[in-house]
Parts: sequence; structure tokens; C-alpha cells
Amino acid sequence: MNILITGGGTGGHLSIAKALAISCKNRGFNIYYIGSTSGQDRLWFEDSDIFKNCYFLESSGVVNKRGFAKLKSLYLQVKAIFSSITILKKYKIDAVISVGGFSAGGASFASVISRIPLFIHEQNSVLGTLNKILSPFAKAKFCSFGLEGFIKTSYPINNDFFKFARDRQNLNTIIFIGGSQGASAINAFALSIASDLIDRNINIIHQCGKLEFKHLFDEYKNIGFDEIKKNDEGVKFISKNGATITLFSFTKELIKYIQKADFCISRSGASSLWELCANRLPSLFIPYPYAAKNHQYFNALFLGDLCKITLQDKLNKDDFFNYIDNLNLYESSKNLKSIISPNGVDEIIDVIISKINKKI
Repeated sequence: MNILITGGGTGGHLSIAKALAISCKNRGFNIYYIGSTSGQDRLWFEDSDIFKNCYFLESSGVVNKRGFAKLKSLYLQVKAIFSSITILKKYKIDAVISVGGFSAGGASFASVISRIPLFIHEQNSVLGTLNKILSPFAKAKFCSFGLEGFIKTSYPINNDFFKFARDRQNLNTIIFIGGSQGASAINAFALSIASDLIDRNINIIHQCGKLEFKHLFDEYKNIGFDEIKKNDEGVKFISKNGATITLFSFTKELIKYIQKADFCISRSGASSLWELCANRLPSLFIPYPYAAKNHQYFNALFLGDLCKITLQDKLNKDDFFNYIDNLNLYESSKNLKSIISPNGVDEIIDVIISKINKKI
């Protein structure tokens, strides 16, 4: 069976694409990928051995653009559609799976035009623009937030988040995650409480994004540390009391850092949110306020009492320490086990295979 996966742009979409691709490959399918020259698609998959072939087409988002920029984006999307039609025919693709993002546009529309079954995964709690347009043409639609008309499955994530899950009992390490591109507000908040955390002998792990790495390195260095060690991914600061700050811009192996942490401060993009739940890591979510349709807020809201939500403009050092001082870490960690199961990827692929076989 020949399956083509499309979509990406950011780490959230791409992590789903990777999880689905691995599951398909493990079943003996031939897997292909169409992404964009923009965003992080190449960074994730250009040298990947998961796919038989990867294509990166010139494309960009259309939503929120005006004038010439919008016309150019539309032109690139149309061009990507025709290029995708050629690719679909070349490899005799049996099904196209879209994980969303602007880079999914070309191949998704091409599948509809070519009458190849299209399957959609909506990662967020609010339906994205592209998925809303394509939804009537999809053979099946999947979402972990229970959207109407969508098949509810567990979120498709790397099984390592379950494999290395543990119930947290003591607050020894806090991880700050600003998403794959970093987050200035989370970076600033981390700096504002870093000295207090170190004084409490609480370690810090901080994924800060490439743009602010140097600034954060300089600021952390000014706090005063006995030792600074550099490695391939970033740098580690070691204080007199033994507490450490591990700083890096980005890693494809975030799970090894999440597994070490006892609490997390993060944006609430869907993939990050569900990965933290799978690992049973209690979290404070700070939704990105400019996310389309405020979907990050609604993502976190879906978890109810299983997480803490603080709006970006309401971040407060005293409120934070009051919260963690009164948090039952063990109960919070244990309760996350009920919200997600490790078979989300297989649930999706099983439905897709069933639909394809019925067509055959």
C-alpha cells in the first residue's frame, strides 16, 4: 500500500506526521511525504529514512495575508496542487493523510482532484481553515478533542512519551517549553523566577528557541554560577548548591528532557499538551494569545482540572509560587493517566486501512 502524508510547518503538525509515518512503515507500507520549503518541514524530514521519498514544494500560508502577498500565496498553492498531482500519479498513491498546516494544501487538494481518498487529522480543539474547507471531501476525519463530525481518537504521539512516563512525587526539576520556535513570554517568565528556583534547589530545563538563545545565555550567566558546561545541544549552568540550568534552543529529542522534569511551563499547542499528558507531567499552560481562533486556550481548557491555565498578561511570580507550593504533585501526575492512551496512531491507521479496503 502506498500512503502519502502531507502537512507541517511547525513541530506540532510534524510530530503527528512522524508518528503516523512510523506506524504505516511498521505495517510494511510505502510512505511518501509532501511538505513545504517554508517552516520546519525540511529540518524534520529532509534526511529522514522513514519515507521512500520526500518532496518540499514552495508554498506559504494564505490566511491573514492581504494584497500582493495573498495573491502570491494563492499562486504558490495552485502550483503546489499541480506538482502534487504529478507525484500522486507517479507513485500510485492509495491514500493521502493530511495533518494540517499550510504545507498540506497542495497535496490535499490534489487528492480530491485525483479522486484519491483523503483523510484529515485536526490537531486542535478548534477547526483550522484548511481542514474546514477540505472536511466535506474527506473519507474520514480525526480529532482528539471531540469535534462534531470527527472520529475521536487518542492523540497520535511518539510512544516514548508513554514508555518513559512516571508519577511525579517531588518537585526537583521544572522544564520551560516555548514550542519548537520558542516563546518570548515564557522565556521572560523563566528569567524572572530563575534565581528563586535555584535558591530552592530546583533545577531548570529551558528550551528557548534559536532567536533568544544568546540573550538567555547572557542573562543566566549574570545570575552567577560556579561552572558552565557546553555540549552539542546547548549549555548547562551549575550553581553552588548543585542546582542546574540546562539551556538549549531546540531538540528533536525533547522527551529525554521532559522525562527528567517534575513540572512544566508550556504553550498549549496540541502536540505539546498531549505529549505532556502522556508523560504524566503536571503543567502550567500559557496559551499563545495570537493563535488562530484562540485555539491554544481552548486546547488547555479541554483538560479542565487536570492542568493550570494562566493567560500571558496575567503571569505573576507570586501567584506561580503560591500554586506550586500548594500543588499535590503526585495526585496531579497520576490523574493525567486517564486522559490519553498510547494507541492513538494505530486507531487512526486502522480506520484508514478499513476505508481503503472497502474501496478496493
